[in-house]
Amino acid sequence: MTSLFPMFLKLAGKSCLVVGAGAVGETKIGALLETGARIRVVAREATAKVHDWAAAGKIDLRLRAFEANDLDGTILAIVATNYRSLNEHIYHEAQRRGVLCNVVDVTDLCDFYYPAVVHRGDLQIAISTAGQSPSLAQRIRQQLEKQFGAGYASWLAELGKTRRLILASDLAKERKLELLHSLASRQAVESAITPETELEVTGVRR
Repeated sequence: MTSLFPMFLKLAGKSCLVVGAGAVGETKIGALLETGARIRVVAREATAKVHDWAAAGKIDLRLRAFEANDLDGTILAIVATNYRSLNEHIYHEAQRRGVLCNVVDVTDLCDFYYPAVVHRGDLQIAISTAGQSPSLAQRIRQQLEKQFGAGYASWLAELGKTRRLILASDLAKERKLELLHSLASRQAVESAITPETELEVTGVRR
């Protein structure tokens, strides 16, 4: 099997298409909203939440059947319908236009897969099994969530501030690199992320 290329996309301002606005489509739309993408949704019916997003101007909702020109100008498409023939049609239309496409839960109709993701502020750890076992990816995600607790979010934010100060300083390049590496050293992590920090961040008290 060809190896997947792992990357994180900046979708802010980019046009994305979602076909289908049921429970699954709603989840995919919600994830795209967090990226700042321009989202067009095409579906015959939509959940109440999707209607709310449309009413708030967060998405462009079109309650009708899919048309091939819906793909024009988009960089990726997510298909969440229950109809195999329609899914295949949309996927092949996307292929003709060079649009990356993901048909939910149909691995042979996907140019990319959704990873299981651990979120800790700006820290994101993505796990993929290339569609072979989403359950395994979820189990690994749960393990990593325990390893990388909530304290990493605030620590990483402080780390970013300190990094910018170092880069803007008049220190020699070698000294800057030395300091930057020390910020992310194991000792720095262990001193910054402690059980007490985790409890404070999550609002839990002993």
